[in-house]
Amino acid sequence: MMHRPQLSTQRLLSETAPGDVAKLLRGAGLRPTRQRVALAHLLFTGGDRHVTAETLHEEAQARKVPVSLATVYNTLHQFTGAGLLREVAVEGAKTYFDTNTSNHYHFFCEVSGQLMDISTGAIRIEGLPEAPDGMTISRVDVLVRLVDKRSR
Repeated sequence: MMHRPQLSTQRLLSETAPGDVAKLLRGAGLRPTRQRVALAHLLFTGGDRHVTAETLHEEAQARKVPVSLATVYNTLHQFTGAGLLREVAVEGAKTYFDTNTSNHYHFFCEVSGQLMDISTGAIRIEGLPEAPDGMTISRVDVLVRLVDKRSR
C-alpha cells in the first residue's frame, strides 16, 4: 500500500466550498464515487467524530443512502489509507475511525463503548525507544480505558 502523508481533514474542508466533499476526495487522490461522496458527507461535515463501520452504516441507512456494510468497511479503509481518517484499534475486532487525524490520544469507556479525545497536552510521552535500523516511529497510540468508579 502506498503511504501518503497525513492530511488534515479539517484543513481540507476549510479550503473547499461548504459541503464540497467531492473536492476533498479528489485532493486525497480518491475518485469521488456516489457512495464515497455520501459517506464522506456523513463523516466530515459535522466536526470531529469517532465512528465504527457499523454505526456509519446505520447512519447511512437512516439517511436512505444505499450502501452495504462491506462498502462502508472498504470506504473507511480507503479514507484511512488516503490520510482522511485515523484508525483506532480498541479491542481485537473493535475498530473506530477518527476524523481528527492529528496526533492525539483517547479515552475509551468500557461500559458504553464511547471513544473520546483526551485534551491536547494532558499526556506527555517520554523515553521512546530508538526505532530498529531502517525504521521510524510513525505515531504513538495511547488508549486510556474507563470504568464507572461505583463498579469497582
